[in-house]
Amino acid sequence: MPFLFQRQNGAIGSKIFNPGTIQKMIARRCEDLAETHLGFRGLKFTPHDFRRIFATELVNSGLPIHIGAALLGHLSIQTTRGYVAVFDEDVIRHYQAHLHQRRQVRPSEEYRDATEQEWTEFEEHFDRRKVELGSCGRPYGTPCQHEHACIRCPMLHVNPKMLARLTELEADLLQRRAQAEAEGWIGEIEGIDLTLTFLRAKRDETQRRAQRPAVHLGIPARRRPQESE
Repeated sequence: MPFLFQRQNGAIGSKIFNPGTIQKMIARRCEDLAETHLGFRGLKFTPHDFRRIFATELVNSGLPIHIGAALLGHLSIQTTRGYVAVFDEDVIRHYQAHLHQRRQVRPSEEYRDATEQEWTEFEEHFDRRKVELGSCGRPYGTPCQHEHACIRCPMLHVNPKMLARLTELEADLLQRRAQAEAEGWIGEIEGIDLTLTFLRAKRDETQRRAQRPAVHLGIPARRRPQESE
């Protein structure tokens, strides 16, 4: 395999630099640069850092990471992933390039500006998701699949403030079930039992969420590089 750091050694040919020699050369160069660029003061490089820079340049230039792993001799892609440095501008640039490529193969009418009617319909969808017991989590553009039987719907997110209302609904269902038993309405009893099962499950889940303590994540702050003295 070719070596990056070589020198001509007379008639003998090329000779490989000793890693310690390279490290001393880089250290001297950093000391020289520190006179005008304070960020190099106290900075230490190792020959292995060039391997990481090489891997980063390959992947950020578009080479698939598994190809980079093969070039570096890594048996696992995860090892190569640890070598690669990802910068914010690289993420944005590659994402924008991805969007541009995807839009080239999609019909242009899909990227036109939304009309006033479409925006109104979009906003009304979220207004319609507000129901008595909380909010409906069905996606945009989909109708209610349970014919507004919210208690049975897995998309219903119960507001903890409506737990008392669930208790009232349970009492009403139990009263209806007692009447169905007295009248012999077997089909009605099965439907009420199913609704009671969903109601109690949603109540238990809502009570667990209400008792779960909130976790304060704080507001992320951007770290500013410390000024070199």
